[in-house]
Amino acid sequence: MRKYFFLCITFCLLFSCGDGDLEIETIDFDSVTLQFCTTPSATEKNILFKINNTEALILELQSGVLNKGVVGETVVTQSAISNQSQLTYRIFSDDVSKNYFCDDIPPAEAVVIDEVEAEDGFVTISTTADEANGNFVHTITLNEISFITERGERITNLSVSTFGEVTTAIPAP
Repeated sequence: MRKYFFLCITFCLLFSCGDGDLEIETIDFDSVTLQFCTTPSATEKNILFKINNTEALILELQSGVLNKGVVGETVVTQSAISNQSQLTYRIFSDDVSKNYFCDDIPPAEAVVIDEVEAEDGFVTISTTADEANGNFVHTITLNEISFITERGERITNLSVSTFGEVTTAIPAP
């Protein structure tokens, strides 16, 4: 009887303990400011990011996607996630700052604990001209974004209605 008791206790302990994996329920960056290291370019890839203490949402826009402005019109452009633009969610061991992304050698304190790439969705860019300042204003939104963790769990609870705005110069005529 004693053997069965210890066997049952051992069995319960093995199956009741968590496996220690990090569970991501919600990705919320709606109230976080958009940042970048270099001024966004209309003709090159652009890395844009949002930092929320120990989390970061990193968007790599495909080359030329910001080169769609027309003075006097609103131009809407879409870029597909995973085959044109990339969206990455990272969790760090400590708070990170803009320096983590912009320094030649990132600070060593923050270690990436988890990283999840978006598998599906769209980046929508609405471009209007701000002729008074000589810029195109690009409003970036994320639509139908779906992350899939290493364990195959789908995260669709992404709270980022507007990713942010960036500007590029209106080319000279």
